[in-house]
Amino acid sequence: MSRRTAINARKLAAAMCGAVAVSGCAPMTSAPVRPAQDLPAQWDGAPSQGRAIAVARWWTMLQDPALDRLVAEALANNVDVAAAVARVDAARALLAQSEAARKPVVDATAQADRSKSSERTDTPMPAGTPLHRENIRATINASYEIDLWDRLRNASAAARSQLLAAEAAGNTVRIAVTAQVARSYFALRALDAQIDISRRGIASREQSLQLQGKRVEAGVLAALDLRQIEAELAAVRSQLAPLEGARAREEAALAVLLGRSPREIMGAVVPAAADAPLAQPVPVVPAGLPSDLLLRRPDIVEAERQLEAANARVAIARVAHFPSIALTGYLGLESAALGRLFSGPAAIWQVAGMLAQPIYAGGRLQAQIDAATARERQALAQYQRAIQSAFRDVRSALATQAQARSAYDAEQARVTALQDSVRLARLRYEGGLSSQLELLDAERGLLAAQINQVEAVRTQYSAIADLMQALGGGWE
Repeated sequence: MSRRTAINARKLAAAMCGAVAVSGCAPMTSAPVRPAQDLPAQWDGAPSQGRAIAVARWWTMLQDPALDRLVAEALANNVDVAAAVARVDAARALLAQSEAARKPVVDATAQADRSKSSERTDTPMPAGTPLHRENIRATINASYEIDLWDRLRNASAAARSQLLAAEAAGNTVRIAVTAQVARSYFALRALDAQIDISRRGIASREQSLQLQGKRVEAGVLAALDLRQIEAELAAVRSQLAPLEGARAREEAALAVLLGRSPREIMGAVVPAAADAPLAQPVPVVPAGLPSDLLLRRPDIVEAERQLEAANARVAIARVAHFPSIALTGYLGLESAALGRLFSGPAAIWQVAGMLAQPIYAGGRLQAQIDAATARERQALAQYQRAIQSAFRDVRSALATQAQARSAYDAEQARVTALQDSVRLARLRYEGGLSSQLELLDAERGLLAAQINQVEAVRTQYSAIADLMQALGGGWE
């Protein structure tokens, strides 16, 4: 390459670098205005005493190793979590694409062609003009748009906000999955306990039926009493089938949450809990102030990032009214013969600049601004709605937790009273002071109270999962 070609190459590079430096001095857009929030001073409805569960990995505080394993499996294999990860990767790639648009584009081209002109045209070639032509061309091309009005920079800012929004949305999915796994797991535990209670009730009535059958055969007991026991046994058996069906459906739903294969969904997922009974959980007290909810709940963060992206897109639409400046250039070699391609006279170069100023677009540019502004207002409304929904969820979860605990205390008192009632009714029946129907009524009431008591415990665990999801728990 000749000395003049090298000088021209340096000029082209200097022009590109100067354009980059000029564009770097352009001002940034202003941040979106967020409305002030009227937040409560404290958590109304929270229990006065209880456990303040940490935000991260809240499920481990329940001290259930089986639940810990299920949550880990769900986070690793759940398809919704996998889709959220893919959306984050896509947003990250779009950000890289937006950042690349702010840099010069350099490529290399090589072209070789050979052609022959016709001798029988209406405009014949001048005498001595060769009809066969060959040309070889190799260039390095560069182009760059000067970002005077921050169009490209705002596009990068919007893409970055979209990436942060996608990450927050992914955290929302993870929190929802962990909470749903906990609900499903404790629902299975409760169904196992209720099934066990029903089976013990069936076994007790079957034993009573055998005993009373012998008494009927001996003429000590009337056939009416035996038929009453048979009817009660059939009633308890009829309650067992819906419980077993509910467990099968809950088990299949949990298998989907865990990301199991279709074959595994059709098989067993979680074995019946035969060790410790489902114990009543300790009440959960929200840690921190209500304002902390705006910082740690990911759907609010997502809405805030979406608002930032919408604000940046408004700025992009506005600068469409301003002129744009683009620089292009190339440096290379061109020759009719390959042997002379790398000689000094074969050098070629070009530096060009283009200024484009919109004059009339039929209202299209203003319509783009109006649309972007409307989407920003929509994002602002969604941001406010996310905050409202968050506090609604917390209030509902706190109320459910308190109501479930009150229901458990009432059922516990009912179970204690009915246990004594069954004992006394059996003594009265055996002493001939009351009918068998009175004993059956007491046993039926005790069975229903025991099942309701287990349901109240399950509701408390579900309320804990709801509360931690509402608080944005499970992910930092």
